[in-house]
Amino acid sequence: MDMNINELTTEKLSTDDYQQLLSVMKASYPEWAGSYWSLTSISNLIQKFSDGQIVIKADGKVIGCALSIIVNYEKFEDEHTYKQITGNYTFSTHDPKGDTLYGIEIFIHPDFRGLRMGRRLYDARKELCERLNLQSIIFGGRIPNYYKHATELSPKEYIHKVRTKEIYDPVLSFQLSNDFHVKKVLKGYMPDDTESKEFATLLEWDNIYYSPRARKAFGPSSYVRLGLIQWQMRPYADLNALFSQVEYFVDAVSGYKSDFALFPELFNGPLMAPFNHLGEAEAMRAIAQFTPEIKEKFLYLAIKYNVNIITGSMPSIEDGQLKNVGFLCHRNGKLDTYEKIHVTPDESLYWGMQGGSQLQTFDTDAGRVGILICYDVEFPELARLLAGQGMQILFVPFLTDTQNSYMRVRCCAQARAIENECFVAISGSVGNLPNVENMDIQYSQSVVFTPCDYAFPYNGIKSEATPGTEMVVISDVDLSLLDELHSLGSVRNLKDRRTDVYELKYIAKGKEGSS
Repeated sequence: MDMNINELTTEKLSTDDYQQLLSVMKASYPEWAGSYWSLTSISNLIQKFSDGQIVIKADGKVIGCALSIIVNYEKFEDEHTYKQITGNYTFSTHDPKGDTLYGIEIFIHPDFRGLRMGRRLYDARKELCERLNLQSIIFGGRIPNYYKHATELSPKEYIHKVRTKEIYDPVLSFQLSNDFHVKKVLKGYMPDDTESKEFATLLEWDNIYYSPRARKAFGPSSYVRLGLIQWQMRPYADLNALFSQVEYFVDAVSGYKSDFALFPELFNGPLMAPFNHLGEAEAMRAIAQFTPEIKEKFLYLAIKYNVNIITGSMPSIEDGQLKNVGFLCHRNGKLDTYEKIHVTPDESLYWGMQGGSQLQTFDTDAGRVGILICYDVEFPELARLLAGQGMQILFVPFLTDTQNSYMRVRCCAQARAIENECFVAISGSVGNLPNVENMDIQYSQSVVFTPCDYAFPYNGIKSEATPGTEMVVISDVDLSLLDELHSLGSVRNLKDRRTDVYELKYIAKGKEGSS
């Protein structure tokens, strides 16, 4: 690269800069291909926190970069890995309301090292930290020269000698000269970092201008109120009649100031009755015509009654395929879609349903939630992937005909609450539909499950409905208890997973994530 610099600028990273950024990454880490961030990851970072992604350009060309997120550091504390702090590299841990600027990456093209370019990036981070009134900057730093001294010095001794300038380390020496202090030595922070012998320094810079923010009168509460609708299957003359009943329940749970209203899977099954002259698959496709209107009606009710609605599920024609989908209607007017990934043998045989492929968590004004439709909760991998994205509440709308099929859903849902350290709410339908083929009987007992530890009910059941009875369940859950459980629980199912032995990956439509 040409060292004659006419203009040097520090600015926000753009996706248009990616090819130049990739060249700098390759030059900075020629022997470490695992450190090359993909365009998808960079785009994700920019979308989540554009101010935190900073580049230095020499005459319009990228020569260095600093990437960062904001975290609520109390959730992680000092014992964490790079994978955990980044949400398995998805950056789902970014919290705009957090208190700490966490450094993800910083690098300078080798041709421009020694020109204090790194200091410019650190100064830009410090200015950002002060401007956003964050308490500190924290990150894990490599000690790449440690392998030269590992046989004679412990990490603590090595750090001391770097601090006293008896040993030079290209990363740690630079960080110490920029007013960062070592908080702790971490083991296994970056398992692939052989030069550092898998050790890292946890470094911190304190913002002396930080002012604890006053608690807002209408700030978010850790308490979330759930409203579960145990729905009675009954004949309806038309869609308007069905929604008269829907609005009754939305009004009821809203009257109790619920944050969420959960409807069951295929609650609109009674609309199949007029299509009994058709085959079962054709009848299911026939009621799919109502789904766009149902979606709009639910969204209107979410806004009108100020409650986030999980619409259960309903059939929908997607690219010619019949799928089982649902909608998360936020009370601020936002709309998200989720799909049933695993269809049961009967759903495939009688209705011709196809499984979806999209799996994600959803950020709401009352926590980060995941939604799995009925059979999907019987596959532990799905909930574990959602837990890796920071899920706090898992909602499971279901439809079961007999008590034994219900117990499969119930037992699996309770297991998901324990192993993923989250709340799980399940809700289904009751009653009979003698005039609807393949949906003639239903059994349900709606429940809110919790983890099993001292801060929760001993049996892991927060609330439950009367079996076989149309009713609502109103239940409060405290999300702050989950944060304590993750770090201080009797057992720690999430933190204690042996990711050095096994790993779980999600791949769909070109997207990949792991947990």
